[in-house]
Amino acid sequence: MHYEGNIIRPPSEADSIILQVTVGCSHNACTFCGAYRDKRFRIKEAEIVDEDIAFAAQYCLRQKTVFLADGNALAIPQPRLADLLAGIRKKLPQVRRISLYANAGDILQRSADELKTLRELGLHRIYMGLESGHDPTLQAIAKGNDSRSMIAAGQAVRAAGIFLSATVLLGIAGSEYSLPHAAATAEVLNAMQPNQVAVLTLMVLEDTPLAGRIKAGAFHLPDRRALFIELRTLLERLDLPRSQFQANHASNYFVLDGRLPRDKKKFLSLIKEALSGKVELKPEQCRTL
Repeated sequence: MHYEGNIIRPPSEADSIILQVTVGCSHNACTFCGAYRDKRFRIKEAEIVDEDIAFAAQYCLRQKTVFLADGNALAIPQPRLADLLAGIRKKLPQVRRISLYANAGDILQRSADELKTLRELGLHRIYMGLESGHDPTLQAIAKGNDSRSMIAAGQAVRAAGIFLSATVLLGIAGSEYSLPHAAATAEVLNAMQPNQVAVLTLMVLEDTPLAGRIKAGAFHLPDRRALFIELRTLLERLDLPRSQFQANHASNYFVLDGRLPRDKKKFLSLIKEALSGKVELKPEQCRTL
């Protein structure tokens, strides 16, 4: 495989064939993210991608899922992306699911028919970094979209019949807006109705604009108790009739993994125990991205 730099993928894609079809992130401006700052965004050459698909066809026959890296593969123009998906279907017939990261802007540039075409060609899952539904926070972190755009993009993915996984980031609003961030994020998720909510906890990376704000005293991280209250507020306000809910990323202090609304009371009980010190928390040195 022709990989360039570090390859980032969702936890649920651990067993997938990773095809790096773009390098870096087309937006690459989020103040908290350092994943792609050493990469200039580009769409990889078709010949290189074809070689990687041929490699997978020979050596990855047991793997049934494909993840298209890097940060925002939906930035690939529709005709080329459609050809790519068709090629994967033809050359990797065992694959039952293709997934990728996408931001709201690139989703909204697709028509409903274009999204449905991608679904028909095998794009079954989109991971969208919501991070927050709180507009001042989205602006502060330079996300590039407001809450209305996030909702519209999420609804477009769902309308196309594509599985939507929305990522939420605890702590991203700082201590000042922790609870408004949680409440607004729940409101946006309720409007989106994603198939999956994935909760991560902010980990500050050096050489990012957010790290600079912290050093300058312009941003204050919530402490662990505030993060747990933020998570509780989010959960209490969620109204999702059928959704996976995972807070099982390596950045989190403890694990929540189940379905809503079935496991909501269990989750809230566990958060209550964490707040009272009855849950063994992950040590700081074991938390990672």
